[in-house]
Amino acid sequence: MGEIPESHPRRSSLLARQKLVDAAAEGLLADSAMIAHGRGEAFDYLLGEQTSDSARSAIREASARLLTAERPVISVNGNTVVLAGEDLIRVAAVVGCPIEVNLYYRTPERIARLLTRLAEQRASVAGGPAPDGWSEDWAKAVSSVALLGDGADGSIEGLEGARAICCTNGIGSADIVLVPLEDGDRCEALVEMGKQVVVIDLNPLSRTSRMATVTIVDEVTRAAAALVDEVVSGHAAQGDWDNRAALSEALDIIAGASAGE
Repeated sequence: MGEIPESHPRRSSLLARQKLVDAAAEGLLADSAMIAHGRGEAFDYLLGEQTSDSARSAIREASARLLTAERPVISVNGNTVVLAGEDLIRVAAVVGCPIEVNLYYRTPERIARLLTRLAEQRASVAGGPAPDGWSEDWAKAVSSVALLGDGADGSIEGLEGARAICCTNGIGSADIVLVPLEDGDRCEALVEMGKQVVVIDLNPLSRTSRMATVTIVDEVTRAAAALVDEVVSGHAAQGDWDNRAALSEALDIIAGASAGE
């Protein structure tokens, strides 16, 4: 890809696409990764390619739940690692939780490659500046983030095949799981196991969005960056969370965009 001017209105989108193209060539992604990303981009157009007020409210709620949980875990797939891995490592460092690589199309090779990429990202984040408002030893907090996924020894009840595989010291024992870009069946299974599930999903009509405890209807890189700020700020929960209302607000934005408002 040639140089993209800072003024290009599609710059962020084009850079994200190129990251995925490069990652696919390195064997980090499933063959369907670009299809999933393109589907999300279509919804992002209708959402105005910006974080809405309702999404910010969901991010604040997710932050409060992660900070008060006993055993929070962040679950990531290939697209998430490539697009938002460093910010999710920052979130994990602040919250004090592990990150588990958990894939729908699971192979030992992809798990190993994604864990290597996460380890590289963790080293980069540890050597970089701490988020604004963080006053503790940043390098120590980041370096303590455990990266899970290899040698998974647990199972998600209600699922079959490779996508049921998980780590008992990760998703298996978690009381809340942050899962960007999730699939609906697994989201439902995790909820049935009594876990809170926070998802980042640009489609407010998806099964994932409707089954989750808290749905952040936003693009994953924007949401992850905003979540870093929220967990550092440490805001309290906002009371009774109404996920259906949050999804309805997102649908109102899409309907308005479709009507040319």
